Amino acid sequence: MKTELNYINLSYHTHSQKEYYIPLSYQLFGKDLFTAPIILINHALTGNSNVSGEKGWWKQLIGENQIIDTTQYTVLCFNIPGNGYDHFLIDEYEDFTPSDIAEIFLKGLEALHIKKLYAIIGGSLGGGIAWEMLAKQPQLAEIFIPIACDLKTHDWLHAQCLVQKFLLNGNDEPLQKARIHAMLCYRTPQSLNDRFQNKYHHQNHRLESEDWLLYHGNALNERFSLKSYKLMNHLLMNINTEENQLEKITARMHLIAVDTDLFFPASEIRMCFEQLRERKEEVFYHEIQSIHGHDAFLMEYKQLNNIIKNIL
Repeated sequence: MKTELNYINLSYHTHSQKEYYIPLSYQLFGKDLFTAPIILINHALTGNSNVSGEKGWWKQLIGENQIIDTTQYTVLCFNIPGNGYDHFLIDEYEDFTPSDIAEIFLKGLEALHIKKLYAIIGGSLGGGIAWEMLAKQPQLAEIFIPIACDLKTHDWLHAQCLVQKFLLNGNDEPLQKARIHAMLCYRTPQSLNDRFQNKYHHQNHRLESEDWLLYHGNALNERFSLKSYKLMNHLLMNINTEENQLEKITARMHLIAVDTDLFFPASEIRMCFEQLRERKEEVFYHEIQSIHGHDAFLMEYKQLNNIIKNIL
């Protein structure tokens, strides 16, 4: 299985009229290119191209004999330029939008001579970028599976990202504070209350829930750069797929929501599904039942696997 980081060197002109040199990095898993159907995975905000294997962030989904079986498929994942996994960072992060990232990914596919994908699967921000890719190239994929995401950033999510932006622009532990706020958006009150039940961490002299939040804040600070997090938050804040292109998308669509998601609420994804169904055939809606909110797409693997098993 190939897991090394590969690069495609691109010159890219952003919608904000800036010229950038982009070393677009990616990883391949499973079968060699052009020997099997290709599945593109678009990673989420703190994810990266390492989707499978021992340290893969979606290894419960992708791998040998997993639902996305690397003995049957070629799995490709690009790093969002500036996510820092490949040490490439972007100073002027507001020069980029998800639409730019979608075009960069399409240029990456072109450079690899990939004209058609079997499937595009994206979670959260990655799903938003996938919507933008298909709006630009409607015949790109046979199957599209956006998970816990929508084709636009709606007001509620934009507001949460605005709070993140304020925290990230602060001087006192910006990443830690932003991550703690984000964790409260990724989970639900029931998820935290059921897990911690007001238990006290006597050694650290605080509630276990507080201890857990501080752990996540510090952990992210150790593995993620401030520049990267600002960029990813900015992208999440600006998903804006051109809706007049949606009916041109030829892929069979399977929208997957989480019933308790506070970030991309199931009600909005269901509304998107209802609107698409009036204009397109082969659009389907699936819902994960969970107390864990947005993060359920990274936790409820049994449900997610059952859904995807019946799609691919």
